[in-house]
Amino acid sequence: MQAVILAAGMGSRLGKYTANNTKCMLSVNGKTLIERALDALDSAAVTKCVIVVGYQKDNLMNFVGPRYKNIDITYIANDVYNKTNNIYSLYLAREYLLQDDTLLLESDLIFEDRIIADLIQNPEPTLAVVAPYESWMDGTVVQITEDNIITNFIPKKSFNYHEKESYYKTVNIYKFSRDFLRTSYVPFLEAYSQAMGNNEYYEQVLRVITTLDKNELKALVLRDQKWYEIDDVQDKDIAETIFSNTADETLKLISRRYGGYWRFPKLLDFCYLVNPCFPTEQMRNEMKAYFDELLTEYPSGLNVQNLLAGKLFDVDEANILTGNGAAELIRAAAPLIKGTVGVIYPTFNEYPESLGDNAVIVPLYPPNAPKNMAYTADDLIEWSKQCDTMILINPDNPSGNYIPCADLLRLLEILKQQNKALLLDESFIDFSDAEENGSLLSQNVLEQYPKLIIVKSLSKSYGIPGIRLGVLACGDTALIKSIRKNMPIWNINSFAEYFLQIIGKYQKDYRKACQSIVQERRRFKAELDQTGLFEVYPSQANYFLCRCSGNFTAGELAKYLLEQHAIFIKDLAGKNGIPGEEWLRLAIRDQADNEVLIERLYQFKKYVCENKLVSPRNI
Repeated sequence: MQAVILAAGMGSRLGKYTANNTKCMLSVNGKTLIERALDALDSAAVTKCVIVVGYQKDNLMNFVGPRYKNIDITYIANDVYNKTNNIYSLYLAREYLLQDDTLLLESDLIFEDRIIADLIQNPEPTLAVVAPYESWMDGTVVQITEDNIITNFIPKKSFNYHEKESYYKTVNIYKFSRDFLRTSYVPFLEAYSQAMGNNEYYEQVLRVITTLDKNELKALVLRDQKWYEIDDVQDKDIAETIFSNTADETLKLISRRYGGYWRFPKLLDFCYLVNPCFPTEQMRNEMKAYFDELLTEYPSGLNVQNLLAGKLFDVDEANILTGNGAAELIRAAAPLIKGTVGVIYPTFNEYPESLGDNAVIVPLYPPNAPKNMAYTADDLIEWSKQCDTMILINPDNPSGNYIPCADLLRLLEILKQQNKALLLDESFIDFSDAEENGSLLSQNVLEQYPKLIIVKSLSKSYGIPGIRLGVLACGDTALIKSIRKNMPIWNINSFAEYFLQIIGKYQKDYRKACQSIVQERRRFKAELDQTGLFEVYPSQANYFLCRCSGNFTAGELAKYLLEQHAIFIKDLAGKNGIPGEEWLRLAIRDQADNEVLIERLYQFKKYVCENKLVSPRNI
């Protein structure tokens, strides 16, 4: 078995990273792509490799040399690499293809070594490595039968998104038997090159071969094996996360992304907070039906957005602002908050970070913390003596603590007498299982308490973080106008506007969705309690604050779940108001996902016992 690596291309989309080197010399976490490929071949006992070079060939040849570990290296130069495509590079290596069974690899790949081992050990003589199509993939895809026979190579220009569920992306790693190369591939390669020229792709030859009665090409379908194709700087960034050197580094890099996890489709996100039960399929389909218009038309200005938000919450448009998520509104309002500001820790960091030097922060901590993170309206009333403005998240994040509506009104009366303000974040109020409507977002309350500012993230409660939507409401119209000056006229995109336009039809479905979360919260808490790994704090939100019960840290659990099971949780170590390293927050997803987490937690429990990370009496 020999290998052929195509490494002639320029990799211009990688900019500065390939200004003086070919793409396979790109370093990912301290190791070049060519080293990674050759190490995989060496570990699989491949002893011969042909590398087709072109752009900056001397750098590559000097770096690798004539022998790499146990592999003898032969170089073939494609001197017209800037005028040809990979079919010509492979054509130049055709004589070597006739000599032995061959592994064909492109040089812009990063992959686990076991893919090469699995490919060689597979009894099928001729295989293309493929993976189920995912949103981040680009390039040639194939369709296969139940027996993994490849029936069609589909180039990018013929891609049909309505059929994407049947597509598999070519990983650009192949195993060709010598017989297949001699009787089929090389003769067709020569004929195709002569007929169509050298500015084509070698997959086109495979596409022709799959149309023959004698089609020998089968697929080796990847499932949990890691790989990535690196074409640009974003690909490099993602590859560095997927193939980080340590679990610590993986967790750090994933955490720093703050979302965009569709590029990591195997990741199960228990960190970020969203409603998994809404929007309904019918609402999604309605939005899809108008995708073209929403994509190509300007959204309305802020006046219309505020009118729509006011309609949703039955609030006058002069008393409400619509934002690109609650975060934009918090940032826009923060410069207007002066004096001393009471912040209850632990909290959503966006609040203290947004205040900056405009105000003096008075840190407030639950009276029985860390044993108990709960606090009451009486605590709030006592704390209010220390500040001009109080920031309250209700239910609280990350504790899930809840203050009933009647108690909040009692607090507001006292604050009104003292001419003090309350900034109330109700992003999670719809998940409360209180019998009364716990929200204070109403025109009557806003008018009665003009120093009340209410912030609400629709992204979290309505399950639409991708379109970014939030509101801020206040009875003080002068304050609303001042905050608005800090916001652009087009801060909301057309998809968010259309959501506001149609949400009224789906409010009944939304209430049912929130009730589903309430029911799942009860069930999920019981399951978490049963593991014996945590103290799970009561919550009225769509998440739980948990404290590890064993001699392990939240960071150790977070790294284990991410590295072993691609599950991402929120480690709260270092957060103000969180003592020690044993605290974490778990989002509540749907029952199926929650059951996956429970199963993995029991596996972790076994792991920590076997590794003596926890005392048996503690679990």
